[in-house]
Amino acid sequence: MDLVLIAAIGMALAFAFSNGFQDAANAIATLVASRAARPLPAIVMASVANLLGPFLLGAAVANTVAGIVTVDPEIAVVVIGAGLTGAVAWNVITWYRGIPSSASHALVGGLVGAAIVSAGIEAVAWGPVVDGRLGGVLGILVGIFLAAGIGFAFSWLLERVALRLARRWSTSAARPVRGAQWVTSAWLAFSHGANDASKAIGVIAALLVAAGFTDDVADTGVVVIFACSLALTLGTAIGGWRIVKTIGQRIYPIHSIDALVSQSSSAGVIFGASIAGLPVSTSQVVSSSVVGIGAGRRRWHHVSWGVVRGIGVAWLTTMPAAAVLAIVALPLWWYLAGV
Repeated sequence: MDLVLIAAIGMALAFAFSNGFQDAANAIATLVASRAARPLPAIVMASVANLLGPFLLGAAVANTVAGIVTVDPEIAVVVIGAGLTGAVAWNVITWYRGIPSSASHALVGGLVGAAIVSAGIEAVAWGPVVDGRLGGVLGILVGIFLAAGIGFAFSWLLERVALRLARRWSTSAARPVRGAQWVTSAWLAFSHGANDASKAIGVIAALLVAAGFTDDVADTGVVVIFACSLALTLGTAIGGWRIVKTIGQRIYPIHSIDALVSQSSSAGVIFGASIAGLPVSTSQVVSSSVVGIGAGRRRWHHVSWGVVRGIGVAWLTTMPAAAVLAIVALPLWWYLAGV
Protein backbone atom coordinates (compact mmCIF):
# COMPACT_ATOMS: atom_id res chain seq x y z
CA MET A 1 0.00 0.00 0.00
CA ASP A 2 1.71 3.21 -1.14
CA LEU A 3 2.17 6.41 0.81
CA VAL A 4 -0.49 8.47 -0.95
CA LEU A 5 -3.19 5.85 -0.33
CA ILE A 6 -2.24 5.61 3.35
CA ALA A 7 -2.34 9.41 3.60
CA ALA A 8 -5.76 9.56 1.92
CA ILE A 9 -7.22 6.92 4.27
CA GLY A 10 -5.73 8.85 7.20
CA MET A 11 -7.40 12.01 5.88
CA ALA A 12 -10.74 10.16 5.66
CA LEU A 13 -10.41 9.24 9.34
CA ALA A 14 -9.44 12.84 10.09
CA PHE A 15 -12.64 13.91 8.32
CA ALA A 16 -14.66 11.55 10.52
CA PHE A 17 -12.90 12.98 13.58
CA SER A 18 -13.55 16.59 12.53
CA ASN A 19 -17.13 15.62 11.72
CA GLY A 20 -17.38 14.40 15.30
CA PHE A 21 -16.50 17.70 16.87
CA GLN A 22 -18.44 19.61 14.21
CA ASP A 23 -21.63 17.54 13.81
CA ALA A 24 -21.85 14.71 16.33
CA ALA A 25 -21.86 17.07 19.31
CA ASN A 26 -25.32 18.17 18.21
CA ALA A 27 -26.70 14.78 19.28
CA ILE A 28 -26.18 15.76 22.91
CA ALA A 29 -26.34 19.57 22.68
CA THR A 30 -29.93 20.03 23.86
CA LEU A 31 -29.65 17.14 26.36
CA VAL A 32 -26.76 18.88 28.13
CA ALA A 33 -28.10 22.42 27.65
CA SER A 34 -31.41 21.52 29.34
CA ARG A 35 -29.44 19.98 32.24
CA ALA A 36 -31.03 16.59 31.79
CA ALA A 37 -27.52 15.09 31.72
CA ARG A 38 -23.98 15.92 32.71
CA PRO A 39 -21.48 16.11 29.85
CA LEU A 40 -19.50 12.93 30.61
CA PRO A 41 -22.46 10.50 30.84
CA ALA A 42 -23.97 12.13 27.74
CA ILE A 43 -20.72 11.61 25.84
CA VAL A 44 -20.56 7.94 26.88
CA MET A 45 -24.14 7.35 25.73
CA ALA A 46 -23.59 9.15 22.43
CA SER A 47 -20.35 7.26 21.85
CA VAL A 48 -22.03 3.87 22.15
CA ALA A 49 -24.93 4.96 19.92
CA ASN A 50 -22.54 6.44 17.33
CA LEU A 51 -20.63 3.18 17.13
CA LEU A 52 -23.77 1.10 16.68
CA GLY A 53 -25.35 3.30 13.97
CA PRO A 54 -23.34 2.31 10.89
CA PHE A 55 -23.25 -1.37 11.90
CA LEU A 56 -27.02 -1.72 12.27
CA LEU A 57 -28.43 0.70 9.71
CA GLY A 58 -26.59 -0.37 6.58
CA ALA A 59 -24.36 1.40 4.08
CA ALA A 60 -26.83 3.28 1.84
CA VAL A 61 -25.23 6.65 2.66
CA ALA A 62 -21.74 5.24 2.00
CA ASN A 63 -22.80 4.15 -1.48
CA THR A 64 -24.18 7.63 -2.27
CA VAL A 65 -20.99 9.38 -1.10
CA ALA A 66 -18.75 6.97 -3.01
CA GLY A 67 -20.51 7.91 -6.27
CA ILE A 68 -20.15 11.70 -6.05
CA VAL A 69 -17.14 11.82 -8.37
CA THR A 70 -15.86 9.38 -10.98
CA VAL A 71 -12.26 9.75 -12.17
CA ASP A 72 -9.59 7.44 -13.56
CA PRO A 73 -8.11 5.11 -10.92
CA GLU A 74 -4.68 6.64 -11.57
CA ILE A 75 -5.76 10.00 -10.14
CA ALA A 76 -8.67 8.97 -7.90
CA VAL A 77 -6.61 8.75 -4.70
CA VAL A 78 -5.13 12.20 -5.28
CA VAL A 79 -8.53 13.76 -6.03
CA ILE A 80 -10.20 12.17 -3.00
CA GLY A 81 -7.27 13.04 -0.73
CA ALA A 82 -7.36 16.70 -1.79
CA GLY A 83 -11.15 16.80 -1.44
CA LEU A 84 -10.93 15.43 2.08
CA THR A 85 -8.22 17.94 2.96
CA GLY A 86 -10.48 20.82 1.91
CA ALA A 87 -13.38 19.41 3.94
CA VAL A 88 -11.27 18.86 7.06
CA ALA A 89 -9.74 22.33 6.84
CA TRP A 90 -13.18 23.96 6.61
CA ASN A 91 -14.53 21.83 9.48
CA VAL A 92 -11.66 22.98 11.70
CA ILE A 93 -12.10 26.64 10.76
CA THR A 94 -15.83 26.68 11.51
CA TRP A 95 -15.40 24.60 14.68
CA TYR A 96 -12.80 27.06 16.00
CA ARG A 97 -15.30 29.89 15.54
CA GLY A 98 -18.09 27.83 17.14
CA ILE A 99 -20.17 27.83 13.96
CA PRO A 100 -22.17 24.63 13.30
CA SER A 101 -21.59 24.31 9.56
CA SER A 102 -22.31 21.23 7.44
CA ALA A 103 -19.65 18.54 7.21
CA SER A 104 -21.71 17.03 4.38
CA HIS A 105 -21.51 20.27 2.39
CA ALA A 106 -17.77 20.44 3.09
CA LEU A 107 -17.17 16.91 1.83
CA VAL A 108 -19.20 17.42 -1.33
CA GLY A 109 -17.55 20.78 -2.02
CA GLY A 110 -14.04 19.43 -1.48
CA LEU A 111 -14.54 16.40 -3.73
CA VAL A 112 -16.21 18.42 -6.48
CA GLY A 113 -13.53 21.13 -6.48
CA ALA A 114 -10.67 18.63 -6.68
CA ALA A 115 -12.43 16.53 -9.35
CA ILE A 116 -13.28 19.44 -11.66
CA VAL A 117 -9.74 20.81 -11.64
CA SER A 118 -8.18 17.36 -12.11
CA ALA A 119 -10.57 15.71 -14.58
CA GLY A 120 -13.13 18.26 -15.76
CA ILE A 121 -16.77 18.94 -15.00
CA GLU A 122 -17.89 15.61 -16.45
CA ALA A 123 -16.11 13.80 -13.58
CA VAL A 124 -18.85 14.91 -11.18
CA ALA A 125 -22.14 13.03 -10.78
CA TRP A 126 -24.53 16.00 -10.72
CA GLY A 127 -27.87 14.17 -10.32
CA PRO A 128 -30.34 15.03 -8.91
CA VAL A 129 -31.51 11.48 -9.63
CA VAL A 130 -29.05 8.58 -9.74
CA ASP A 131 -30.23 4.97 -10.12
CA GLY A 132 -33.83 5.96 -9.51
CA ARG A 133 -33.30 7.93 -6.29
CA LEU A 134 -31.88 11.24 -5.12
CA GLY A 135 -28.14 11.26 -5.63
CA GLY A 136 -25.22 13.14 -7.09
CA VAL A 137 -24.38 16.68 -6.02
CA LEU A 138 -27.80 18.19 -6.74
CA GLY A 139 -29.63 15.26 -5.18
CA ILE A 140 -27.54 15.54 -2.02
CA LEU A 141 -28.19 19.29 -1.85
CA VAL A 142 -31.94 18.76 -2.27
CA GLY A 143 -31.85 16.17 0.52
CA ILE A 144 -29.86 18.43 2.84
CA PHE A 145 -32.20 21.40 2.47
CA LEU A 146 -35.31 19.23 2.64
CA ALA A 147 -34.01 17.71 5.86
CA ALA A 148 -33.48 21.15 7.41
CA GLY A 149 -36.99 22.27 6.40
CA ILE A 150 -38.61 19.09 7.65
CA GLY A 151 -36.66 19.37 10.91
CA PHE A 152 -38.06 22.87 11.43
CA ALA A 153 -41.62 21.79 10.56
CA PHE A 154 -41.56 18.68 12.76
CA SER A 155 -40.12 20.63 15.66
CA TRP A 156 -42.73 23.39 15.34
CA LEU A 157 -45.58 20.86 15.20
CA LEU A 158 -44.30 18.74 18.08
CA GLU A 159 -43.68 21.83 20.19
CA ARG A 160 -47.28 23.00 19.70
CA VAL A 161 -48.57 19.55 20.68
CA ALA A 162 -46.21 19.28 23.66
CA LEU A 163 -47.18 22.72 25.00
CA ARG A 164 -50.85 21.82 24.78
CA LEU A 165 -50.29 18.54 26.63
CA ALA A 166 -48.03 20.19 29.21
CA ARG A 167 -50.91 22.31 30.48
CA ARG A 168 -52.22 19.22 32.26
CA TRP A 169 -48.89 18.09 33.66
CA SER A 170 -47.75 18.50 37.24
CA THR A 171 -44.19 18.84 38.46
CA SER A 172 -44.03 15.05 38.71
CA ALA A 173 -43.75 14.94 34.91
CA ALA A 174 -40.25 16.42 35.00
CA ARG A 175 -38.53 13.09 35.69
CA PRO A 176 -40.24 11.12 32.86
CA VAL A 177 -39.52 13.98 30.43
CA ARG A 178 -35.83 13.88 31.30
CA GLY A 179 -35.80 10.11 30.94
CA ALA A 180 -37.39 10.45 27.52
CA GLN A 181 -34.68 12.95 26.59
CA TRP A 182 -32.06 10.25 27.11
CA VAL A 183 -33.95 7.91 24.81
CA THR A 184 -34.40 10.46 22.01
CA SER A 185 -30.83 11.73 22.36
CA ALA A 186 -29.55 8.15 22.01
CA TRP A 187 -31.75 7.74 18.92
CA LEU A 188 -30.33 10.97 17.48
CA ALA A 189 -26.75 9.83 18.16
CA PHE A 190 -27.49 6.43 16.60
CA SER A 191 -29.00 8.05 13.49
CA HIS A 192 -26.11 10.47 13.27
CA GLY A 193 -23.56 7.64 13.49
CA ALA A 194 -25.34 5.78 10.70
CA ASN A 195 -25.38 8.89 8.49
CA ASP A 196 -22.10 10.64 9.22
CA ALA A 197 -19.72 7.74 9.85
CA SER A 198 -20.99 6.32 6.56
CA LYS A 199 -19.65 9.38 4.73
CA ALA A 200 -16.08 8.51 5.71
CA ILE A 201 -16.79 4.82 5.07
CA GLY A 202 -17.97 5.64 1.54
CA VAL A 203 -14.85 7.68 0.82
CA ILE A 204 -12.53 4.93 2.06
CA ALA A 205 -14.50 2.43 -0.03
CA ALA A 206 -13.91 4.58 -3.11
CA LEU A 207 -10.19 4.73 -2.27
CA LEU A 208 -9.95 0.94 -1.92
CA VAL A 209 -11.76 0.45 -5.24
CA ALA A 210 -9.40 2.90 -6.97
CA ALA A 211 -6.37 1.12 -5.50
CA GLY A 212 -7.66 -2.25 -6.68
CA PHE A 213 -8.20 -3.78 -3.24
CA THR A 214 -11.90 -4.43 -3.90
CA ASP A 215 -14.39 -4.19 -6.76
CA ASP A 216 -17.42 -3.24 -4.66
CA VAL A 217 -17.84 -0.05 -2.62
CA ALA A 218 -20.15 -1.98 -0.27
CA ASP A 219 -17.33 -4.39 0.58
CA THR A 220 -15.44 -2.27 3.11
CA GLY A 221 -15.25 -4.70 6.01
CA VAL A 222 -15.84 -4.41 9.73
CA VAL A 223 -12.45 -2.81 10.40
CA VAL A 224 -13.20 0.23 8.20
CA ILE A 225 -16.67 0.68 9.72
CA PHE A 226 -15.30 0.45 13.26
CA ALA A 227 -12.38 2.82 12.55
CA CYS A 228 -14.65 5.51 11.06
CA SER A 229 -17.18 5.16 13.89
CA LEU A 230 -14.42 5.38 16.49
CA ALA A 231 -12.90 8.49 14.87
CA LEU A 232 -16.33 10.14 14.83
CA THR A 233 -16.86 9.29 18.49
CA LEU A 234 -13.42 10.58 19.56
CA GLY A 235 -14.09 13.87 17.80
CA THR A 236 -17.31 14.27 19.76
CA ALA A 237 -15.61 13.57 23.08
CA ILE A 238 -12.57 15.79 22.54
CA GLY A 239 -13.72 18.88 20.71
CA GLY A 240 -17.47 19.15 20.46
CA TRP A 241 -18.26 21.63 23.22
CA ARG A 242 -17.96 24.80 21.16
CA ILE A 243 -20.80 23.56 18.94
CA VAL A 244 -22.81 22.29 21.94
CA LYS A 245 -22.74 25.82 23.36
CA THR A 246 -23.93 27.38 20.09
CA ILE A 247 -26.75 24.89 19.49
CA GLY A 248 -27.86 24.48 23.08
CA GLN A 249 -27.56 28.03 24.40
CA ARG A 250 -27.04 30.70 21.77
CA ILE A 251 -29.89 30.10 19.28
CA TYR A 252 -32.80 29.82 21.71
CA PRO A 253 -33.02 29.15 25.49
CA ILE A 254 -33.68 25.42 25.81
CA HIS A 255 -35.84 23.77 28.49
CA SER A 256 -36.44 20.05 29.02
CA ILE A 257 -39.61 19.82 26.94
CA ASP A 258 -37.95 21.82 24.17
CA ALA A 259 -34.93 19.51 24.17
CA LEU A 260 -37.19 16.46 23.94
CA VAL A 261 -38.98 17.97 20.94
CA SER A 262 -35.74 18.94 19.20
CA GLN A 263 -34.15 15.54 19.73
CA SER A 264 -37.25 13.65 18.56
CA SER A 265 -37.75 15.65 15.36
CA SER A 266 -34.02 15.69 14.49
CA ALA A 267 -33.59 11.97 15.13
CA GLY A 268 -36.62 11.09 12.99
CA VAL A 269 -35.38 13.16 10.05
CA ILE A 270 -31.79 11.86 10.15
CA PHE A 271 -32.93 8.26 10.68
CA GLY A 272 -35.14 8.48 7.58
CA ALA A 273 -32.37 10.08 5.53
CA SER A 274 -29.94 7.33 6.53
CA ILE A 275 -32.33 4.63 5.34
CA ALA A 276 -32.87 6.53 2.07
CA GLY A 277 -29.10 6.84 1.56
CA LEU A 278 -29.03 10.65 1.76
CA PRO A 279 -26.04 12.23 3.54
CA VAL A 280 -27.62 15.09 5.49
CA SER A 281 -26.22 17.62 7.94
CA THR A 282 -26.89 16.98 11.62
CA SER A 283 -25.94 20.61 12.32
CA GLN A 284 -28.55 21.91 9.92
CA VAL A 285 -31.31 19.60 11.12
CA VAL A 286 -30.71 20.25 14.83
CA SER A 287 -30.26 24.01 14.35
CA SER A 288 -33.47 24.18 12.31
CA SER A 289 -35.34 22.19 14.94
CA VAL A 290 -34.21 24.61 17.67
CA VAL A 291 -35.51 27.55 15.61
CA GLY A 292 -38.73 25.55 15.15
CA ILE A 293 -39.08 25.44 18.93
CA GLY A 294 -38.97 29.23 19.10
CA ALA A 295 -41.59 29.38 16.36
CA GLY A 296 -43.73 26.78 18.13
CA ARG A 297 -43.69 28.87 21.30
CA ARG A 298 -44.46 31.97 19.22
CA ARG A 299 -41.45 33.69 20.70
CA TRP A 300 -39.69 34.78 17.55
CA HIS A 301 -38.07 37.67 19.39
CA HIS A 302 -36.30 35.21 21.72
CA VAL A 303 -34.52 33.56 18.80
CA SER A 304 -30.98 34.90 18.38
CA TRP A 305 -31.31 35.84 14.74
CA GLY A 306 -27.75 37.11 14.55
CA VAL A 307 -26.51 33.63 15.42
CA VAL A 308 -28.97 32.08 12.96
CA ARG A 309 -27.76 34.40 10.17
CA GLY A 310 -24.15 33.48 10.94
CA ILE A 311 -25.01 29.79 10.69
CA GLY A 312 -26.88 30.43 7.43
CA VAL A 313 -23.91 32.26 5.92
CA ALA A 314 -21.64 29.36 6.91
CA TRP A 315 -23.99 26.88 5.23
CA LEU A 316 -24.03 28.89 1.99
CA THR A 317 -20.26 29.38 1.88
CA THR A 318 -19.21 25.88 2.97
CA MET A 319 -19.26 24.16 -0.44
CA PRO A 320 -17.34 26.84 -2.37
CA ALA A 321 -14.92 27.39 0.51
CA ALA A 322 -14.16 23.67 0.85
CA ALA A 323 -13.78 23.43 -2.94
CA VAL A 324 -11.21 26.25 -2.95
CA LEU A 325 -9.30 24.69 -0.04
CA ALA A 326 -9.27 21.34 -1.87
CA ILE A 327 -7.89 22.97 -5.01
CA VAL A 328 -5.18 24.66 -2.95
CA ALA A 329 -4.28 21.25 -1.46
CA LEU A 330 -4.05 19.50 -4.85
CA PRO A 331 -0.35 20.30 -5.55
CA LEU A 332 0.64 18.69 -2.24
CA TRP A 333 -1.21 15.51 -3.14
CA TRP A 334 0.31 15.43 -6.63
CA TYR A 335 3.72 15.78 -4.95
CA LEU A 336 2.96 12.86 -2.61
CA ALA A 337 1.90 10.80 -5.62
CA GLY A 338 5.22 11.60 -7.28
CA VAL A 339 3.65 13.40 -10.24
